[in-house]
Parts: sequence; C-alpha cells; structure tokens
Amino acid sequence: MSSLEEKKELAFDWFQALRDQIGAEFEAIEEELSGGNKADQPIGKQQRTPWSRSETNEPNESGSILNGGGEITLIKGRVFEKVGFNISKVHGRFSEEFAERIPGAKESNGEFWAAGISLVAHMQSPLVPAVHMNTRMICTSKCWFGGGADLTPMYVNDEDTAYFHEQLKACCDRHNPAYYPEYKEWCDRYFFLPHRNEPRGVGGIFYDYLESGNWDDDFSFTKDVGESFLKAYAQIVRTHMNKPWSEEQREHQLVRRGRYVEYNLLYDRGTQFGLKTGGNTEAILMSMPPEVKWP
Repeated sequence: MSSLEEKKELAFDWFQALRDQIGAEFEAIEEELSGGNKADQPIGKQQRTPWSRSETNEPNESGSILNGGGEITLIKGRVFEKVGFNISKVHGRFSEEFAERIPGAKESNGEFWAAGISLVAHMQSPLVPAVHMNTRMICTSKCWFGGGADLTPMYVNDEDTAYFHEQLKACCDRHNPAYYPEYKEWCDRYFFLPHRNEPRGVGGIFYDYLESGNWDDDFSFTKDVGESFLKAYAQIVRTHMNKPWSEEQREHQLVRRGRYVEYNLLYDRGTQFGLKTGGNTEAILMSMPPEVKWP
C-alpha cells in the first residue's frame, strides 16, 4: 500500500503521461489532414507554457491560499482551431466560505491538495464536434477522484454519439457495471443550461467524489477514462476532418459555441473552483473558443 504522498505523485505522473499521449495523438491528426477547408494551412504544433505560484501563507483576493503550478498546452492548427489541455498540481487552504462546499475541507481546516488534467477542443470544421475531458484527484481530510468526458457536436451525428457512449460504457463496465448508468445520468444533469432549458451536447459521463475504499481501483478507473476518451475522440475526428463545409455551417458553429461559453462561465464547477482559489486565469479560461457569435 502506497502512502498518501506516493499516491499523489502517482496520480500527477499519470496526468502528465496522459497529457503527453494526447499531444502526440493530436499532432499526428494535424499531420494527417488531407481535405476539408484548411488543408493548405500550417500544421498545428504543441505550445507549452508553464506557470507557478511562489510559496506563500498569505490569502489571495479570493481569501484562499494557493501554491503550486502547472503547464498549459495549446494547439492552434488546421484541424484544431484551438485545443487546450492543462495539467496542474496545487495546494493551500480554501477560504472559509468555499471550504463549506468541499467534502472534508472543514475537518482539514480548509487545507487541500489537488492535481489533474483538463481539456477542451474547439475544431475548425463544424462537422467535427467539440469535446471536453478532465480527470482529477483532490485531497482535504478525504481524498477522491473525479472527471469525465462529454461531446458537443454542432450537428448531431447519431453514429458518433453511439460510438462515443459505447466506448465510455465499455470503460465503465470494465470496472463496475453500475458506473455507466449513474455517470451518464450525472453528465446529462450536470451539463445542462437551465436558462435555455437545453443540454450542452450529447453527453458522456461525469463523476465526482469517487472514494470507494480501494484507491488503486479508483485510480485504475480514472486512467481508463482518460485513455478511452482519447481513443473515442481521435476516431471521431478522423472520420469527419477531411469533409468540406460551407459558410452557413461555420456560422452555425460560431453561434452554437456561445452555449459553451455560457455554460462554462455560469455553471462549470471547475471554473468556479479555479477562480475561487485564485488559480491561473489563463489556464482556467483556456476552455473559451477563439471565435464565437451570439445571434
């Protein structure tokens, strides 16, 4: 049995490894493009920007103490108009107000440790869906995993939706047959825009506070979520990326992206967590699309 500190390092090492796998696969996709509307544009490459906080015991503007750092990776290319995937490892103390919302934080006097990877991809082609994925480990007086993946097409394709869900269900079933129905429903409920009374996309899975009593099993599931996401999404991208699209389809894409912005700024817990703890603003808002319109 590993110590808690060893578990933290194992988890963060995995988040870095997944980041590297994603970067390599997405660069390969950029290289492979041969059709569509952007084949003559420059091939996108990873651009990495590290960030860190100087160690301090002084609360920031949000009332929290935040130390640690991470690295932002961006690809802006001919398939990926903008994909950002951020790894981070931070620790500190929640503000008294925010600690009320986090399991185990009151018992830890607000002290926390958190690490993870988060990804959002906005695509050049309106025929290739946007996607979100994240996995994370958080410790207060308790430790748990959370994360998931969900697909946001501009034009719903039933085959893509079925394939994405099949891969996530297979992932869940390898670990616990009860996971998929629970986490699918949680995703549908979570990624919903109440002010528009509509879902953000076609769903996927979402889970949080996963602390089954067997850390190795929970970690194994979390790793499988990341790998299953990458397999499923890469296949969907390759299926559609060489198809041409019209200006009308592009206009529709830009308007639909507005829903993504609305959700992330109004409801997303990860965005709120980052801002409430005084995290890196560029890393937190990397999920925003590079171009968007409201009608």
